[in-house]
Amino acid sequence: MTDWRAVLYGFVTGVAVGLVAFALPVVGHVGSGLVAGVVAGFLAGGGVLSGAWHGLLAGALGGLVLAVLFTVAGTALGLVVGGPVGGVLGGAGVLVVAIAIAVVAALDSALGGAIGGFVAD
Repeated sequence: MTDWRAVLYGFVTGVAVGLVAFALPVVGHVGSGLVAGVVAGFLAGGGVLSGAWHGLLAGALGGLVLAVLFTVAGTALGLVVGGPVGGVLGGAGVLVVAIAIAVVAALDSALGGAIGGFVAD
């Protein structure tokens, strides 16, 4: 059973650490996903698999929220620059890239969740 409280805490932790991560562009964002996963996995407990599941959900939730925000911004920018066609193409292009980034973010959060689940047991 999924502990949504743990997933939410992991998501919030990932957002908070992600804001600080802009100081270290690549390492910081990977680290924020790991930290979010560790928090979600530790709070959920239940071992490595449960921790990985909760970390994956926390990372995926964060990635999807960012994907939606960037897609809206890309669509708005495309509308301003290229009209209706630019809006559709800009939004669709940003959405594809953002979903790919969300998947990668979810994977490192799953690893962190496995670590958190292991430590919790």
